[in-house]
Amino acid sequence: MRLYFFLVAAALASSAALILGFADATGRFLPLACTLNATQVLDSVRSLLGVSWGEFDDLALSAPAGAGGLVLLPYFAGERTPDLPTATGRLVGLRVGVLTSATLARAAVEGVLCGLADGLDAIKDQSVPVERVMLVGGGARSRAMHGLAPTVFGVPVDLPEPAEYVALGAARQAAWVLSGADEPPTWGSRPSRRIEAPEVPEVRAAYGAARDDLIATLAP
Repeated sequence: MRLYFFLVAAALASSAALILGFADATGRFLPLACTLNATQVLDSVRSLLGVSWGEFDDLALSAPAGAGGLVLLPYFAGERTPDLPTATGRLVGLRVGVLTSATLARAAVEGVLCGLADGLDAIKDQSVPVERVMLVGGGARSRAMHGLAPTVFGVPVDLPEPAEYVALGAARQAAWVLSGADEPPTWGSRPSRRIEAPEVPEVRAAYGAARDDLIATLAP
């Protein structure tokens, strides 16, 4: 899953090569942090539980924040942010009475969101403020994903109506260039729904501790 941010005047770069900067037609840049593990992780856990997507969302939303201490590191395909190509997934915090279908579903959603939040941190480290998050794509169809996202990201989450936004953006830039106008036109925005919820910092703290333990085992 990719995290795009609003256009900035100069390309960003990080020492760990976690951020890419795509030039746009206005001469500005679109910073990008990319994670490898998102919807495929949720689908794997959903298939393991043998439930539909609607049932998976219900399970995740029925469990308490923090999934009773269960933490899923969603590195099912390595990871790009943080840069951990040889990492594998981990499930930590297993205790009697903790592992249930609901807590596993919740841990999967929180793990994916915490992985995305690592990408947000990479952008914040370059002095780019993050005031809101917009969810689009496959993950945005999950009620659990957009319901829990504000509790992990700590900022409001906007959920636009479904559309092919990458294609729309490319078409708009092409239309402006072909028009010959000096400045891009003002494009109308699609309706969106804002989701707000109190941040639960304990979720990221537990995830961060598990992630750092894993990184320590990968050190040469």
